[in-house]
Amino acid sequence: MSLDPAVASVLAVVGAVAGLLGLVIAVLALRRLRRLRRAYALLQSADGEESFVDAVGRKTREVEGLRGEVAGLGEAVDRMRRELADAIRHVAVVRYDAFGDMGGRLSFSAALLDDAGDGLVISSINGRSETRTYAKGVKGGSSEAPLSPEEEQAVGWAMRAGARASGRS
Repeated sequence: MSLDPAVASVLAVVGAVAGLLGLVIAVLALRRLRRLRRAYALLQSADGEESFVDAVGRKTREVEGLRGEVAGLGEAVDRMRRELADAIRHVAVVRYDAFGDMGGRLSFSAALLDDAGDGLVISSINGRSETRTYAKGVKGGSSEAPLSPEEEQAVGWAMRAGARASGRS
């Protein structure tokens, strides 16, 4: 059985095109392989130096360690905040003239409060011949004992200072 010369020439052209296409694909694959080898060589260590992959792994471990330290510091800050909440940190003093015949604002009321508004108010009333000092307990910003206007003002100022310090406007 013999092939028609026209079919044989078509088959020869198709074969040549397929071979040429295979050759182009092979050249492209070799170029891609060469680029990948160069990129891979950059990742490998040279002359005893640390490889890129090893450096990334080391830095990743360092970052994880730092994250643990930051978490520990956050817990320590929270613990300190809880401990300091009971400390007297909010103080306000109001000076005034308790008596009309005295000048110089020698009398005062001082509020000493913690974050919850608990603490005390100390008042000193100064006259010509005597001085009286009073202390009144404060719970949540108010007192069971009646407070003078100056004592209420001192408590209010201390509470506002506490609200500003803790970010509670």
